[in-house]
Amino acid sequence: MAETKIRKAWCFGNNGYEKNGTEVERLTSVFPSKRQLEFLSMEYYNFIHFGMNTITNREWGDGSENPEIFNPKNLNTDQWCEVLKKTGSKGIIITAKHHDGFCLWNTKYTDHSVMNSPYGKDIVKQLQKSCEKYGLKMGIYLSPWDRHEKTYGTEEYNNFFVSQLKELATQYGKIFTFWFDGACGEGKNGKKQVYDWERYYSVIRELQPDAVISICGPDVRWIGNEGGRVRKSEWSVVPANSASNEKIMRESQQSEAQGKKMTVIDTDEDLGSRELLKGFSQLVFKPAEADVSINYGWFHCSKPFSHARKKRSAKMLSEIYFNTVGANASMLLNVPPDRSGRINKREIRRLEEFTRLINEPFKNKIDCEIFAEGEKQRRKIDFSKSLVFEDDDYGFSFVLEKSGEIKTVVLKEELSLSQRIEAFEVFAEIRGENKRVFEGTVIGSKRIIRLKDSIKTKKITVVITQSRGNPAIKTAELYG
Repeated sequence: MAETKIRKAWCFGNNGYEKNGTEVERLTSVFPSKRQLEFLSMEYYNFIHFGMNTITNREWGDGSENPEIFNPKNLNTDQWCEVLKKTGSKGIIITAKHHDGFCLWNTKYTDHSVMNSPYGKDIVKQLQKSCEKYGLKMGIYLSPWDRHEKTYGTEEYNNFFVSQLKELATQYGKIFTFWFDGACGEGKNGKKQVYDWERYYSVIRELQPDAVISICGPDVRWIGNEGGRVRKSEWSVVPANSASNEKIMRESQQSEAQGKKMTVIDTDEDLGSRELLKGFSQLVFKPAEADVSINYGWFHCSKPFSHARKKRSAKMLSEIYFNTVGANASMLLNVPPDRSGRINKREIRRLEEFTRLINEPFKNKIDCEIFAEGEKQRRKIDFSKSLVFEDDDYGFSFVLEKSGEIKTVVLKEELSLSQRIEAFEVFAEIRGENKRVFEGTVIGSKRIIRLKDSIKTKKITVVITQSRGNPAIKTAELYG
């Protein structure tokens, strides 16, 4: 590589930032937990919004619905899992209870449940068995707001909620996430509930120690909207109060009518740059998750002209995937079953096309040698172990045996050493010269770089231009 191309490398100027020192040590002392690393490996998984709202064609019920109307004739959790497994999912989060308070499991603490409906069977238990059959992980959404429960708005409700939480944490196998949103409205007594979050977390840590607690929780942060809109740089090391429950509850959907606005809500663009973090004493590792629905509504709607029925195209969903899974965030895609209890053909066709689009860039993996590039030496490496840069390494190169068409580069950072890489560039050797073909900021759990035009070359070089201490790469791959 020409010298003029590498002077920006982290081991030389580091864009003017300190490479080491007290502040760098502070930033790189923030690590993910084992449960967070396991969660990050999932990348893409699904929401299932299903319940009383599916029957009533509503997004939010008010808790007055009669369980007698709930009787999905063809409910089949095996079909859910088969469809989602085939289209790339790693897990399913079920709305065990939405804001209407109607419970999809055999709970002892309310009569407002599936067990008192004509259907009369525990849907969460059925899903557990189906997830085990198809090799999917299962997660639980349990709405803190309960518009049916008479104790909501009193301290007694926290006891009620914990009792239901314990049922779900002990009777349905291993749970990969408990997913809490920020909805908080009035109870029947006109009062809002003060949620005892720390108590909820304590119960989960005791009964499901490997589960992440998401959104209104300490392990996974909300992207900030429900439309898959992401930041240019999605950081995982963030200020401890940037994703506080109070902030999430303020910014979450607080009424059914507000749903249309949630896809475009503005988000704070910078959550983790070095300039921002120096102003905060308490930092946490909290990766981002984007939740988005295959339609514009969360529950299936059979009304022909409803906004909730409006669909997101497979192309749109694939772009969300590349901008989330491909840029240090996870993608939680909601696929709601219809009133019969099945994922219908309309959604299946889009899922199949979505899967085709997100798999397209990875059909042709390029075999090549990889070399760490240093100021004084060049050494061959493999990724049976992570590449932790030496002090004079400025990057690494993919070297092909002969020129080939390159379309996609995939990088993963070694996050067990914290999130370190702040900026990088990708160069292709073309006619003996190195041409910059991409520049980016974070790498994180995964960075999918789709080059604008396929490039014929024998050498691709990734230069780390800014880092918090010595960078570390977990894996690096090329695709044609």
